[in-house]
Amino acid sequence: MALHALLGHSALLKLSTSFNGQLLSSSSSSPSFAAHPGNQSFSKKQFVVFSRKISGLYEARRIRRERELQVVKKDRKGPSLRRGEVSPPLSVPDHIPKPPYVGSNILPEIASEHQIPDSDGIAKMRAACELAARVLNFAGTLVKPSVTTNEIDKAVHRMIIDAGAYPSPLGYGGFPKSVCTSVNECMCHGIPDSRQLQNGDIINIDVTVYLNGYHGDTSRTFLCGEVSDALKNLVKVTEECLERGIGVCKDGAPFKKIGKIISKHAEKYGYSVVERFVGHGVGTVFHSEPLIFHQRNDEGGCMVEGQTFTIEPILTMGSTDCITWPDNWTAVATDGSPSAQFEHTILITKTGAEILTTC
Repeated sequence: MALHALLGHSALLKLSTSFNGQLLSSSSSSPSFAAHPGNQSFSKKQFVVFSRKISGLYEARRIRRERELQVVKKDRKGPSLRRGEVSPPLSVPDHIPKPPYVGSNILPEIASEHQIPDSDGIAKMRAACELAARVLNFAGTLVKPSVTTNEIDKAVHRMIIDAGAYPSPLGYGGFPKSVCTSVNECMCHGIPDSRQLQNGDIINIDVTVYLNGYHGDTSRTFLCGEVSDALKNLVKVTEECLERGIGVCKDGAPFKKIGKIISKHAEKYGYSVVERFVGHGVGTVFHSEPLIFHQRNDEGGCMVEGQTFTIEPILTMGSTDCITWPDNWTAVATDGSPSAQFEHTILITKTGAEILTTC
């Protein structure tokens, strides 16, 4: 379950463009010329030519994104996403242990401690994450035209409590459901309701379970019926971004490498990375430091062996700006462009990262 990025923490990032291994900063008031190998400097003419190439590249990406979005809107004949009827929260048996935030509508603060479980804790994390992965796989089998997101929520809720676990989103800061279901232009934190899924929709299902005192957190974007090639590609590239983000993780690696490689891959296909939502530490606490930024950033800090956190990039075809519905949760793209998201909980090892949310 993604967190809102903290304003001021890394909201405004310096845009830089790389050439021959050097950086040209767009934040400076006057052009600076990067040193060329061989201690030769760029001439002003060379800089202008290079700048035009970069401007042309961004323009080409913008045009491609607009054309792709037009195809998606043409294929999707249905109206923009609208709120359906939200049924009351489902009950959880008293014998199932609940996270400490249950019973309060106050959104918990982000814990400052990085979560590094001991061997027993890692075993419990693996169990919680394996359950979350199984639940997510099951939820995906329910995605088909005419099924409501509320029906998905009920089925997920039942599977989680039958396993003796608690659905972590339920009651978190007042969230009224057991799973997040974000359809089409909903970037994140969609609340299940009476809306029926339509042929051609895409839907992100975000599952988190609380088992034996530990949270396991994962999400995936599923295709509903016959989906356009443009949307299929968005979903495919988003999953690839998650895989590449995990691929740079290991003990001692800078956290900022995650955002760099995700942004690079997304931009290759003309997509934008949503900056507003971030990954997070997870374990006995649902959300903690470190915050994982999925876009290029200059945040400090390095990964430590034994650390557990989520990576959960959101990619969009259009604007990264979103508005939050009056329910204080549902975040929808301002321009109506579709988005996709994938998420895993990982464990940092000496030489890489172990994906915990698998089954």
